[in-house]
Amino acid sequence: MSPIWTTIFTALGGVLAGFALTAALLYRRLDRLDVARRQTAAAEQRAAAAELLARRDDTTGLPNRRAVREHLERELAAGTGVGVVMLDLDGFKTVNDTFGHETGNDLLTAVGMRLADLRAPVRLAARLSGDEFVVLVTGDAEQTRACARAAWRAVTGTPIPIADRVGWQVTASVGYTTTGTSPTDLLRSADQAMYQAKRSGGGVCEPAAASQQPSLPQHIRCRDAHRS
Repeated sequence: MSPIWTTIFTALGGVLAGFALTAALLYRRLDRLDVARRQTAAAEQRAAAAELLARRDDTTGLPNRRAVREHLERELAAGTGVGVVMLDLDGFKTVNDTFGHETGNDLLTAVGMRLADLRAPVRLAARLSGDEFVVLVTGDAEQTRACARAAWRAVTGTPIPIADRVGWQVTASVGYTTTGTSPTDLLRSADQAMYQAKRSGGGVCEPAAASQQPSLPQHIRCRDAHRS
Protein backbone atom coordinates (compact mmCIF):
# COMPACT_ATOMS: atom_id res chain seq x y z
CA MET A 1 0.00 0.00 0.00
CA SER A 2 1.33 3.37 -0.94
CA PRO A 3 2.24 5.85 1.80
CA ILE A 4 -0.59 8.15 0.79
CA TRP A 5 -3.24 5.45 1.29
CA THR A 6 -1.66 4.54 4.57
CA THR A 7 -1.91 8.14 5.61
CA ILE A 8 -5.55 8.34 4.46
CA PHE A 9 -6.57 5.15 6.28
CA THR A 10 -4.76 6.26 9.38
CA ALA A 11 -6.57 9.58 9.30
CA LEU A 12 -9.92 7.89 8.69
CA GLY A 13 -9.23 5.53 11.57
CA GLY A 14 -8.56 8.46 13.80
CA VAL A 15 -11.76 10.19 12.67
CA LEU A 16 -13.81 7.05 13.22
CA ALA A 17 -12.23 6.52 16.60
CA GLY A 18 -13.12 10.09 17.45
CA PHE A 19 -16.68 9.56 16.30
CA ALA A 20 -16.88 6.37 18.36
CA LEU A 21 -15.57 8.15 21.45
CA THR A 22 -17.96 11.05 20.91
CA ALA A 23 -20.87 8.65 20.41
CA ALA A 24 -19.94 6.74 23.57
CA LEU A 25 -19.73 9.95 25.58
CA LEU A 26 -23.04 11.15 24.12
CA TYR A 27 -24.67 7.81 24.89
CA ARG A 28 -23.46 7.93 28.49
CA ARG A 29 -24.69 11.50 28.82
CA LEU A 30 -28.10 10.60 27.40
CA ASP A 31 -28.24 7.56 29.66
CA ARG A 32 -27.49 9.71 32.68
CA LEU A 33 -30.18 12.17 31.60
CA ASP A 34 -32.65 9.30 31.17
CA VAL A 35 -31.79 7.96 34.63
CA ALA A 36 -32.23 11.44 36.09
CA ARG A 37 -35.62 11.80 34.36
CA ARG A 38 -36.73 8.40 35.67
CA GLN A 39 -35.58 9.28 39.18
CA THR A 40 -37.43 12.62 39.01
CA ALA A 41 -40.60 10.93 37.75
CA ALA A 42 -40.37 8.29 40.49
CA ALA A 43 -39.89 10.99 43.12
CA GLU A 44 -42.89 12.90 41.80
CA GLN A 45 -45.00 9.74 41.86
CA ARG A 46 -43.93 9.02 45.45
CA ALA A 47 -44.77 12.59 46.45
CA ALA A 48 -48.19 12.35 44.77
CA ALA A 49 -48.87 9.03 46.48
CA ALA A 50 -47.84 10.51 49.83
CA GLU A 51 -50.17 13.46 49.27
CA LEU A 52 -53.00 11.08 48.45
CA LEU A 53 -52.35 8.95 51.52
CA ALA A 54 -52.26 12.08 53.68
CA ARG A 55 -55.88 12.66 52.71
CA ARG A 56 -57.07 9.06 53.20
CA ASP A 57 -58.23 7.18 56.26
CA ASP A 58 -56.08 4.09 56.85
CA THR A 59 -58.96 1.89 58.03
CA THR A 60 -61.76 2.59 55.56
CA GLY A 61 -59.94 4.12 52.60
CA LEU A 62 -62.32 7.09 52.75
CA PRO A 63 -61.13 10.70 52.69
CA ASN A 64 -60.06 11.93 56.13
CA ARG A 65 -60.50 15.13 58.13
CA ARG A 66 -57.83 16.95 56.14
CA ALA A 67 -59.60 16.17 52.87
CA VAL A 68 -62.91 17.32 54.37
CA ARG A 69 -61.50 20.67 55.46
CA GLU A 70 -59.84 21.26 52.08
CA HIS A 71 -63.08 20.44 50.27
CA LEU A 72 -65.04 22.84 52.48
CA GLU A 73 -62.47 25.58 51.99
CA ARG A 74 -62.78 25.26 48.20
CA GLU A 75 -66.58 25.26 48.28
CA LEU A 76 -66.76 28.27 50.59
CA ALA A 77 -64.20 30.19 48.52
CA ALA A 78 -66.28 29.52 45.41
CA GLY A 79 -69.44 30.70 47.13
CA THR A 80 -71.08 27.33 46.59
CA GLY A 81 -73.92 26.30 48.85
CA VAL A 82 -72.57 23.56 51.09
CA GLY A 83 -74.04 21.36 53.78
CA VAL A 84 -72.39 19.12 56.34
CA VAL A 85 -73.93 15.90 57.65
CA MET A 86 -72.31 14.34 60.72
CA LEU A 87 -73.00 10.71 61.59
CA ASP A 88 -71.90 8.79 64.69
CA LEU A 89 -72.56 5.08 65.25
CA ASP A 90 -74.43 4.19 68.45
CA GLY A 91 -72.96 1.49 70.65
CA PHE A 92 -69.97 0.83 68.44
CA LYS A 93 -67.84 -0.07 71.48
CA THR A 94 -70.01 -3.18 71.89
CA VAL A 95 -68.84 -4.46 68.51
CA ASN A 96 -65.18 -4.05 69.46
CA ASP A 97 -65.74 -5.64 72.87
CA THR A 98 -67.75 -8.55 71.47
CA PHE A 99 -66.00 -9.37 68.19
CA GLY A 100 -62.63 -7.58 68.43
CA HIS A 101 -61.12 -4.52 66.80
CA GLU A 102 -60.52 -6.19 63.45
CA THR A 103 -64.23 -6.90 63.11
CA GLY A 104 -64.93 -3.39 64.30
CA ASN A 105 -62.75 -2.07 61.49
CA ASP A 106 -64.66 -4.25 59.02
CA LEU A 107 -67.89 -2.70 60.24
CA LEU A 108 -66.50 0.82 59.88
CA THR A 109 -65.41 0.00 56.34
CA ALA A 110 -68.87 -1.35 55.47
CA VAL A 111 -70.51 1.80 56.86
CA GLY A 112 -68.08 3.94 54.86
CA MET A 113 -68.92 2.06 51.67
CA ARG A 114 -72.64 2.66 52.18
CA LEU A 115 -72.06 6.38 52.68
CA ALA A 116 -69.72 6.57 49.70
CA ASP A 117 -72.47 5.08 47.52
CA LEU A 118 -74.85 7.98 48.24
CA ARG A 119 -75.77 9.92 45.12
CA ALA A 120 -75.61 13.63 44.31
CA PRO A 121 -75.91 16.18 45.75
CA VAL A 122 -73.60 14.26 48.11
CA ARG A 123 -70.08 15.19 47.02
CA LEU A 124 -67.89 13.48 49.61
CA ALA A 125 -68.18 10.85 52.33
CA ALA A 126 -65.35 10.74 54.87
CA ARG A 127 -64.33 9.28 58.21
CA LEU A 128 -63.26 11.84 60.76
CA SER A 129 -62.19 9.57 63.62
CA GLY A 130 -63.39 6.60 65.63
CA ASP A 131 -66.95 5.80 64.57
CA GLU A 132 -67.67 9.33 63.35
CA PHE A 133 -68.33 10.00 59.67
CA VAL A 134 -69.20 13.10 57.66
CA VAL A 135 -71.03 13.60 54.38
CA LEU A 136 -70.55 16.84 52.43
CA VAL A 137 -73.42 18.10 50.31
CA THR A 138 -73.51 20.67 47.54
CA GLY A 139 -76.89 22.33 47.95
CA ASP A 140 -79.24 24.20 50.24
CA ALA A 141 -80.72 23.33 53.63
CA GLU A 142 -83.51 21.20 52.19
CA GLN A 143 -81.12 19.16 50.06
CA THR A 144 -78.81 18.71 53.04
CA ARG A 145 -81.75 17.59 55.15
CA ALA A 146 -82.69 14.99 52.52
CA CYS A 147 -79.09 13.76 52.37
CA ALA A 148 -78.94 13.47 56.16
CA ARG A 149 -81.98 11.22 56.12
CA ALA A 150 -80.59 9.25 53.18
CA ALA A 151 -77.31 8.72 55.06
CA TRP A 152 -79.16 7.51 58.15
CA ARG A 153 -81.28 5.09 56.10
CA ALA A 154 -78.24 3.81 54.19
CA VAL A 155 -76.42 2.91 57.40
CA THR A 156 -79.33 1.64 59.49
CA GLY A 157 -81.70 0.26 56.85
CA THR A 158 -80.35 -3.30 56.76
CA PRO A 159 -78.00 -5.24 59.07
CA ILE A 160 -74.34 -5.32 58.12
CA PRO A 161 -72.73 -8.78 57.88
CA ILE A 162 -69.75 -9.08 60.22
CA ALA A 163 -67.90 -11.82 62.09
CA ASP A 164 -68.56 -14.77 59.78
CA ARG A 165 -71.78 -13.37 58.35
CA VAL A 166 -73.36 -12.30 61.64
CA GLY A 167 -75.72 -9.48 60.74
CA TRP A 168 -75.23 -6.45 63.01
CA GLN A 169 -78.06 -3.93 63.12
CA VAL A 170 -76.33 -0.57 63.14
CA THR A 171 -77.97 2.42 64.78
CA ALA A 172 -76.68 5.94 64.35
CA SER A 173 -77.11 9.55 65.40
CA VAL A 174 -77.08 12.19 62.67
CA GLY A 175 -76.88 15.97 62.70
CA TYR A 176 -76.53 18.42 59.86
CA THR A 177 -76.09 22.09 59.09
CA THR A 178 -75.66 24.60 56.28
CA THR A 179 -74.72 27.42 58.64
CA GLY A 180 -71.11 28.53 58.88
CA THR A 181 -68.54 30.75 57.20
CA SER A 182 -65.57 28.45 57.75
CA PRO A 183 -64.90 24.70 57.80
CA THR A 184 -64.52 24.89 61.58
CA ASP A 185 -67.94 26.57 61.98
CA LEU A 186 -69.70 24.07 59.73
CA LEU A 187 -68.13 21.02 61.36
CA ARG A 188 -68.82 22.36 64.85
CA SER A 189 -72.48 23.08 64.09
CA ALA A 190 -73.03 19.65 62.54
CA ASP A 191 -71.22 18.04 65.46
CA GLN A 192 -73.47 19.81 67.96
CA ALA A 193 -76.57 18.69 66.09
CA MET A 194 -75.28 15.11 65.98
CA TYR A 195 -74.65 15.02 69.72
CA GLN A 196 -78.11 16.44 70.32
CA ALA A 197 -79.46 13.54 68.28
CA LYS A 198 -77.44 11.10 70.40
CA ARG A 199 -78.69 12.64 73.65
CA SER A 200 -82.22 12.42 72.32
CA GLY A 201 -82.10 8.74 71.43
CA GLY A 202 -80.56 8.70 67.96
CA GLY A 203 -81.89 9.29 64.48
CA VAL A 204 -81.62 12.54 62.51
CA CYS A 205 -81.62 15.78 64.47
CA GLU A 206 -82.95 18.89 62.76
CA PRO A 207 -81.05 22.16 63.32
CA ALA A 208 -84.07 23.67 65.09
CA ALA A 209 -84.12 20.79 67.55
CA ALA A 210 -80.39 21.06 68.09
CA SER A 211 -80.73 24.69 69.13
CA GLN A 212 -83.53 24.03 71.62
CA GLN A 213 -82.76 24.44 75.30
CA PRO A 214 -83.35 22.41 77.30
CA SER A 215 -82.77 19.24 75.27
CA LEU A 216 -85.65 17.19 73.99
CA PRO A 217 -86.93 14.54 76.41
CA GLN A 218 -84.94 11.32 76.21
CA HIS A 219 -87.89 9.30 74.95
CA ILE A 220 -88.36 11.60 71.91
CA ARG A 221 -85.97 11.09 69.04
CA CYS A 222 -84.92 14.13 67.04
CA ARG A 223 -85.96 12.44 63.81
CA ASP A 224 -89.45 11.98 65.27
CA ALA A 225 -89.69 15.61 66.39
CA HIS A 226 -89.60 17.00 62.84
CA ARG A 227 -91.17 14.68 60.30
CA SER A 228 -92.39 17.33 57.86
